[in-house]
Amino acid sequence: MHILLRRTVVALTATLCVLAAGCGGDAGGGVAAGPARTLATVTTAASFGLTQDTNFYTIDTGAGLVFKVRRLDNGVSTQSAGDIASLVYNGVEYQDQGRGTQVNSGFDYLYKGISAVDVNAQTVGTDVVRVTVTAGNLTHYYIARRGEAKIYMGTYFTSEPDTLNLARFIVRVPIARLPNGPAPSDLRGNTGAIEASDVFGMPNGETRSKHYSNMRLKDWQYIGATGSNVGLWIVRDNNEGNSGGPFYRSLLNQATSTDQEITYIINYGEGQTEPLRTKILNMYTMVFTDGSAPGPVDTSWLGTLGLTGWVGPEARGAVSGAAITGRDPRFAYTVGFSNAAAQYWAAADATDGHFTSAGMIPGTYTMQVYKNELAVDTRTVTVAAGATTNAGTVAVTGDPGAAAALWHIGDWDGSPAEFINGDKVTTMHPSDVRMASWTPGDYVVGMSTPATGFPAYQWKDVNGTLTVRFNLRQSQIVPLTLRVGITDAYAGGRPKPQVNGWVPANPPASTQPKTRSLTVGTYRGNNTMYTFDIPASELVVGQNVLTLTAISGSSGVRFLSPGYSYDALDLIPTP
Repeated sequence: MHILLRRTVVALTATLCVLAAGCGGDAGGGVAAGPARTLATVTTAASFGLTQDTNFYTIDTGAGLVFKVRRLDNGVSTQSAGDIASLVYNGVEYQDQGRGTQVNSGFDYLYKGISAVDVNAQTVGTDVVRVTVTAGNLTHYYIARRGEAKIYMGTYFTSEPDTLNLARFIVRVPIARLPNGPAPSDLRGNTGAIEASDVFGMPNGETRSKHYSNMRLKDWQYIGATGSNVGLWIVRDNNEGNSGGPFYRSLLNQATSTDQEITYIINYGEGQTEPLRTKILNMYTMVFTDGSAPGPVDTSWLGTLGLTGWVGPEARGAVSGAAITGRDPRFAYTVGFSNAAAQYWAAADATDGHFTSAGMIPGTYTMQVYKNELAVDTRTVTVAAGATTNAGTVAVTGDPGAAAALWHIGDWDGSPAEFINGDKVTTMHPSDVRMASWTPGDYVVGMSTPATGFPAYQWKDVNGTLTVRFNLRQSQIVPLTLRVGITDAYAGGRPKPQVNGWVPANPPASTQPKTRSLTVGTYRGNNTMYTFDIPASELVVGQNVLTLTAISGSSGVRFLSPGYSYDALDLIPTP
């Protein structure tokens, strides 16, 4: 009876809205004109439960959120069985009715040659509804709990979806309903693409891209956007099934003239430094609020639902360290853990470096201590179910910054943040008008500073030769070693030095991600140090001249020419 009553109320309300030419809401909560009126749908959400018809499963959370999952493929390329087709919160429709909220581009396009999608829903007990979507080697869950305006989700796959070679969940909301997202990824009003089809210019010379919504994984717990008295968020769990570690960056959001797209990356193909992980249940939750930020989400209760890939707390272990010695107090330290199955990380205490990483799937892990983003200690630990592995006191011995250098430019910390434009490279294109010049002129040791005298990035076709001038005393005319650190490289780019008249052999290309990186908001790659031993006979008392030239066997134009991101460079006595 309540289903019939609700449908009657909806139909009557829709009729009244047409007669009154209203019921729509603009971004500010007023009355929208024209087609925008069709975005608002009034529905009652007084009771919890699951209903179905030929096309949809409808789940009423009893908390103001009613959502529909498409049961059948309707033949539209932007919609698929398994998609969320409706998201009504407090009477307002937040789902783009022309496209689905879905994994990748739809469940029928996850794997090559596989379009079949199976969707099933059931009530578990009296307070939970579980919807299970299977397509190829992927299983996805939508879960509702009585009285919560949330959709708990889990995605499990035994092989990476291969049509796009990634896995991501995208929420698509009409832009008028959810207009306020991260500014760097707001594409409205752009003048067209300036790189590929995903980096755009603005009339004032600034740049925007979905890539520039990125943050380091360790720095965020939720993402989302807001509108009039509403916030829609994705809250992540421990992110153990992603790949790239605590400092990995990828797109999170995109605002277009039609939609606000909130993107939760499960596995991504851009800038990956390690193989993508499979056979692990990736948990995350869609949360509606009044616009305020979401609080922590408890997902421990999901273990009662028989989800494929679920590993409960009792089957997990931990690693604990009493202290980390040899730290540089200027930097934060992170302890990361990784193997082929999972990844974790923990912040080291600023006082003594103690740390604990809990909730880990049993196995043997590579444990790395990071000074900011540079690994300065690497060892192996084994985690057992129901136990805490004692890592003891970790003594850092691999920090290149601990060496006594004649001079250095930048800090050995795995980041170009201290250099020219280093504070901007993750949120805008290198051509953006807000960037300082990439060709600052000669760097004079003892007079210049990294923030104004040395660029964060160097490209073969932009600032292909950089010059550093430094003085030596007679006592310093001994064999010296030049160390040049990069965090990432594009198209095989690497620095080749010349000191006065001395020219070493070409250094080899480093092993780095094959995709774009420097132009899409990330410098995160495989940190690499190049060392060059300079004979004493090639040095002079007084001024010496170092040139750094970007070399590569590949070519390219401007910011898509071979290049790299600097970590630091210094000159030390040859060990």
